[in-house]
Amino acid sequence: MSLKQLSDKKYIEELEKQAYRVVGSHSAVKICGWTKNMIRGEGGCYKLKFYGIMSNQCMQMTTSISCANRCTFCWRGYKAPVSKEWKWEVDDPKMILEESEKAHHKLLVGFKGNKEANMKLFKTSHTVKHVALSLTGEPIIYPKMNEIIKLFHERGISTFLVTNAQYPDQIKDLEPVTQLYISLDAPNKELLKKIDVPLFKDYWERLNKSLQYMADKKYRTCIRLTIIKGLNDVELENYAKLIEKGNPDFIEVKAYMFVGASRSRLKIDNMPLHEDVVAFSKELLKYLPDYDIVSEHIPSRVVMLAKKKFKKNNKWYTWIDFKKFHELTKKGKEIKTEGSLLPTPQTGLSGKGTKDLIKKREKQREKQQKLKISELQNSKTILKEEIEMWGSNDG
Repeated sequence: MSLKQLSDKKYIEELEKQAYRVVGSHSAVKICGWTKNMIRGEGGCYKLKFYGIMSNQCMQMTTSISCANRCTFCWRGYKAPVSKEWKWEVDDPKMILEESEKAHHKLLVGFKGNKEANMKLFKTSHTVKHVALSLTGEPIIYPKMNEIIKLFHERGISTFLVTNAQYPDQIKDLEPVTQLYISLDAPNKELLKKIDVPLFKDYWERLNKSLQYMADKKYRTCIRLTIIKGLNDVELENYAKLIEKGNPDFIEVKAYMFVGASRSRLKIDNMPLHEDVVAFSKELLKYLPDYDIVSEHIPSRVVMLAKKKFKKNNKWYTWIDFKKFHELTKKGKEIKTEGSLLPTPQTGLSGKGTKDLIKKREKQREKQQKLKISELQNSKTILKEEIEMWGSNDG
């Protein structure tokens, strides 16, 4: 088979302008903003707070640019390839892994001479410990997904795979990953069609079948809700019924972010505040008696819920014992959620939100601005003194 998924040179150029790096004929890598933030010493992403992932050691990538949906909230443009089934060349999984790591490290090389960078965190970023298979497209459609998952695990790299639930058979046959995500974008069939714009006519049946297969998994599972204000923030009872069908260990309720190509399809008013996400999460809990709120990450506008069974002796256990996870995979033992849990260091809701974060950032900017003005004034004073000194020396 000679057909390549990524054959449009203009589209590849467009991706590279957006800081993507194409790997082979159907994969891509891009540095997550939180990876950069952590290297600069500005904190990690919500996966660090919720699950213990070191953001500076996380690689964000996909094994397939193509997707079977045209989600309205997706950051990518509509020039990306779409297809129901795989019809292209199939790249070697080892090549994808190794070349993705190389591209990832090249994109971070600029931090080497960056004064803002924490050199210790930058040096440890040279060793990838986690991979987020979620960048764009639908990674799970890659025909050798199970092979590449095994390769990641053999190298001590944990796997976080996100799927849009249009490929139930691939979910059923999936090799155990560290954490499997299903994106649940609407509470009913009609709204899902409007939001995800699926290619499959039986998209609703595929979603429900995917949730059923997720429920069969013994390892960590998570359902992610991307809330679009004024569009899919409705019918919470129906969301709960779908969630219960998938029986996930964790639920992430996250705000739609007004970024990328989605800005041509949605409005900034569709982006919820963190306060809205918290209110939605609390309301959703009324229909999910087996779950409770564990934690939040205000900058990402996300709240994490978990099954109450993960709270023992008044302490939550949602972090991953990665060392134990890799020991189990190496020995070929069955992976179960309960087999590699660690205590969650920071839990609960702070009572703060996006508005508080904006105020905090404004104060920081004011402080930085005052510092710059002070430094400028000091520089002018020193320059004036030097001029006077040189002037007095002339005589």
